[in-house]
Amino acid sequence: MATAITFALALVSVLLIGAILLQTSAAGIGALGGADSVDAGFHTRRGPERVIFVATVVLAAAFAALAFAAFRLA
Repeated sequence: MATAITFALALVSVLLIGAILLQTSAAGIGALGGADSVDAGFHTRRGPERVIFVATVVLAAAFAALAFAAFRLA
């Protein structure tokens, strides 16, 4: 059982990293210093961007649940 959870945790972590890297950032490097950061990141997600965002949220929840399960089994 612990081996299956560890394998699933590794798979979900790789998918989560991929989903995060696929997201686009409209803020740009200038927002780090405060320039143009008023509306940075606040827009309606549509199409593939929304699918990737929802997938990222689901994968993050799955990662947290699997990490907790792995902790409880250890």
